[in-house]
Amino acid sequence: MAELLVIRHGQASFGADNYDQLSALGEKQSVAVGDALRDMNWVPDRMVTGTLERQKKTLEFMGFSGAADEHPGWNEYDFYDLLRVRHGGEMPHDVRHDRRTHFRTLRETVFDWQAGGLEGTKESWSDFTDRIESARKFSTAEGAERVLVVSSGGVIGQLAAQSVEAPPKMMMTLNLQVKNTSITKFIFSGSRFFLHEFNSTPHFATPERAGLMSYS
Repeated sequence: MAELLVIRHGQASFGADNYDQLSALGEKQSVAVGDALRDMNWVPDRMVTGTLERQKKTLEFMGFSGAADEHPGWNEYDFYDLLRVRHGGEMPHDVRHDRRTHFRTLRETVFDWQAGGLEGTKESWSDFTDRIESARKFSTAEGAERVLVVSSGGVIGQLAAQSVEAPPKMMMTLNLQVKNTSITKFIFSGSRFFLHEFNSTPHFATPERAGLMSYS
C-alpha cells in the first residue's frame, strides 16, 4: 500500500505578533526530520504543504529536492480567531502569552466550537473537517506511492481521529500531543485509508538531539 507521512511544522513563534514564522529551534527540528527520513531511505515522490509560511519553511529546511504542491486544507484552524470570538473580540494577555493558560483555554474553546458554539468564527467545525478531507484526497491522488505532507497539529489530530472513527473531542486530545516535526504515517489504497503510526520522533531519539523536542 502507498504511504502518506504527515509532518507537523517545526516550532513557530508563540506569543509573537507574527506566529507564522519558524523559530531557530523550529529550523533545526526541520533539518533533523529531513535527515532522519533520508537515513531511512524514505524519499517522497509527491510533496504537499498548506499555504502557511511555517509549513512551507519546514519543508524547505527538510531539504528534499523538487517542487511541492499547496492545498489550503492542510492549514491549521485559526486558533487566534476562535479565542478572540470566545473572549468577545479581545484575547486576554495571559491567554495569548502564557503557554499553560493558552492551551487550557484553547482546549475548552475547541470543544465549544465542535458543539456548534462560538457564533461568528471565520470557519465552522464542519468546514474545517471538510477541507481536511479534501486535502487528503488531493494529496493521495494521481498514483503517488510516497506522499510527504507538512501540516499542523489540529489537522493531524483530526485526520488521525477520523481515520479510527473516534468521537470529535478526540481530535483535541491528539492535537495537544503532537510534537513539532513529528511523523504521523497513514497507509492507503483507493478508498482505504488507515492510521499506521502516530506522532513519532526518531530524529530526537539520540542524546545529542533530545533537547530539540518541543510541543508548541
